[in-house]
Amino acid sequence: MRQIKLIWDFRGEASAKTAEHHEIHLKEFIEMEKLPITITGFNLINEMHAIAYIVVTDEHMIMLRDRLKPHRGELYE
Repeated sequence: MRQIKLIWDFRGEASAKTAEHHEIHLKEFIEMEKLPITITGFNLINEMHAIAYIVVTDEHMIMLRDRLKPHRGELYE
């Protein structure tokens, strides 16, 4: 089954801390909704840009996209 990485972009001096904190909320959402999702994370792109992400399957993508409103998505390999 195809996996999709839903991504939230954060920019500015506090982007790394914001992305790290956003991942905590993503994990809380997964637990609260009892979703079979195990891949989440955050990455520092540069000192002014960081991302938080969640990897989902096609089965959950539409529902999570509509509820969580990521900024973008890409295929996950």
